[in-house]
Amino acid sequence: MKIGIDVNGVLRDTIGKFKTTYEKFLIENNSENSESENPFEYKVSEPIDSLDLMNHFSFQSKEEFFSFLYEEFPMEIFGHSPSTELLSFNYLNDFYLDFRNDHEIVIISDEIGKTKPATLFFLSKFGCLLESILFYNDSNKTKVLGDFDLIVTSNPDILINYNNCIKFNTIYNEKINCDKSINSIEELKLILKNKLDATNS
Repeated sequence: MKIGIDVNGVLRDTIGKFKTTYEKFLIENNSENSESENPFEYKVSEPIDSLDLMNHFSFQSKEEFFSFLYEEFPMEIFGHSPSTELLSFNYLNDFYLDFRNDHEIVIISDEIGKTKPATLFFLSKFGCLLESILFYNDSNKTKVLGDFDLIVTSNPDILINYNNCIKFNTIYNEKINCDKSINSIEELKLILKNKLDATNS
């Protein structure tokens, strides 16, 4: 079985780090340095219950948003994010060591440009033991994800469009139904064991 484990939302708290970076460099800096009579108001609209970040964080334009995310702060956001759980990578590495002989286990992530090296830094920082890391984008997404027998993800778009998913529960996917869902990477062992038992019975 080929198993893909998503980075964003499953292993990495990308949105949480985006929020703290936005507050530090846009809200705080602009409130301290504002000299114009009508400064642009940078603000956060919570709850952050979707992955369309421009619905929750105010920017003056799409260009400013993309510059912030992919040019100015990719290492800060994608490299220095915390893990979703305190022991995310302990659980992941245990899962990998238990099942690597019988299954192909791959880290997958939707990345572009400078977010790729930042993500590699994030994975190395937390001691990820998996050898296979696969980046994809909009142009090859269908081909890449269609090659997996099982995908562990929190991404609503993947959960809706692929039947072979285990949902990692978050606030932005709580309305999406999925046959299998987890709240912790630690639960993956039992989920996979039960799935294999059901297949072999």
